[in-house]
Amino acid sequence: MVEKVTFRVFRGEPDADGDPFGKMVDYEVELDEGMVVLDVIHRIQAEHAPDLSCRWNCKAGKCGSCSAEVNGKARLMCMTRMEDILEETPEKEPVLVKPMQAFPLTKDLVTDTSWAYKTDKRIEPINGPEEPDWEFHQEEADRLQEFRSCIECMLCVNTCHVLREHQMFDEFAGPRFFVRLAGLEMHPLDTESRIPEIKDDFGIGYCNITRCCTEVCPAGIQITDNAIIPLKERVVTDYYDPLVNPIKAALNITSGVVSGVLSPFTDEFAPSGKDPGNLEKAQNAVEGERARAEEARKMDAQRADRARKRFRSKL
Repeated sequence: MVEKVTFRVFRGEPDADGDPFGKMVDYEVELDEGMVVLDVIHRIQAEHAPDLSCRWNCKAGKCGSCSAEVNGKARLMCMTRMEDILEETPEKEPVLVKPMQAFPLTKDLVTDTSWAYKTDKRIEPINGPEEPDWEFHQEEADRLQEFRSCIECMLCVNTCHVLREHQMFDEFAGPRFFVRLAGLEMHPLDTESRIPEIKDDFGIGYCNITRCCTEVCPAGIQITDNAIIPLKERVVTDYYDPLVNPIKAALNITSGVVSGVLSPFTDEFAPSGKDPGNLEKAQNAVEGERARAEEARKMDAQRADRARKRFRSKL
């Protein structure tokens, strides 16, 4: 007997005022072994609703195109396995698929993420030596590599309450672009200082470290711990550290503008001079990333094995 599943998918477009308008529509679809959510959406397009709009490209978790909210959680549809969805969905309840809620609706599951391109252009690019051959420690390269794994899926932005609930797209850069800023600021050969822009133009003080962005990142980037908190620390050092600049720190602290960026602190990174370049921290991060990758491979193999057993039992 072939297993069937009911998908409740949002269908709609923005109205004349640009507000999302539509309804949830049910589709009953047959499942095949090894399917992901994006496969089901494609089957709905092929068999029920050829006008259903969704964005996708690589189907391999590398392009970041197929972002959506599945059962209320922001995910990549191409990397979300149906056996996992069926396990978390209550019996006889449909699987809910909606577009990302933080961005303006274009149609059905497609949203307008043009804000991301505009924000990207606001960031000062890397500014390093004129010589073409740049040399620096491997540990420093490893530290930056985590940030380079971002696929710009915007799932982190979609879950950020500063943007999702308060719509502060002009004042706040969001987690994706703090990742990019961290990669530039921590580059050992970059000479550009972006700290004033990070504090004032990109509004890092609005982030209060809820870790929502880290939890949904499909690339496994530790956005909060390795990007946002270190950037907050640099803002604090430049503007509020009395040992660095006593007069500037006194003026900033007494002016009352310290509220957003001073908390929380972290002792993750070593004080200046104790571990130059935070090489020990970088090495620990690399080892932790390798361990997470190995654990992810094991979990993937276990999921595949469970799926094979479940589908064989229904034959």
